[in-house]
Amino acid sequence: MTEHDYTLAWGLYAVAALGCLLVGFKLTGWMWRWLREPLRVIIAVLLFAPTIVDPVKESFAPAIAITALDVAFKVGNNAWRAASDLAMYGMLAFALYIVFVLIRWPLEKRARERRAQREAAAQRQQQDDDEAKAEAPMAANRQDRYRDEPPAAPVRRAGPGQGRVEPRL
Repeated sequence: MTEHDYTLAWGLYAVAALGCLLVGFKLTGWMWRWLREPLRVIIAVLLFAPTIVDPVKESFAPAIAITALDVAFKVGNNAWRAASDLAMYGMLAFALYIVFVLIRWPLEKRARERRAQREAAAQRQQQDDDEAKAEAPMAANRQDRYRDEPPAAPVRRAGPGQGRVEPRL
């Protein structure tokens, strides 16, 4: 197998693994987030973890494929090495995921608090608007021209360009 064939095989595997990862994302999309995200990490580790096949040539292959082939056909002794590589990459991926969760947690908490404050402010604004609408008919009755007392005239101050201009004769 030439270097070009080896690179081409890894390229084809990468495209197929990305397709499988997309299918895994679609299959876990309906789940609760704290179950969905670890499953996606497991799927990514299973698909993208490499293991060494031939130490002399430094040839690598997907660890899940080597494990499956060695266990199914009993052709080599690379299954334990591949399983240990899967475990190592899995621990690293979950450590990174834990760091990601620990960073995300306080940020989400603050976002929830801000969202609750916005909703409370919107609710207060809605109540104020409802109260103003309820008082509007009463205010209209106070300004009824057929009532005994005259309504209070609004005071308007003339500013520049707002005054009355009369022509001179």
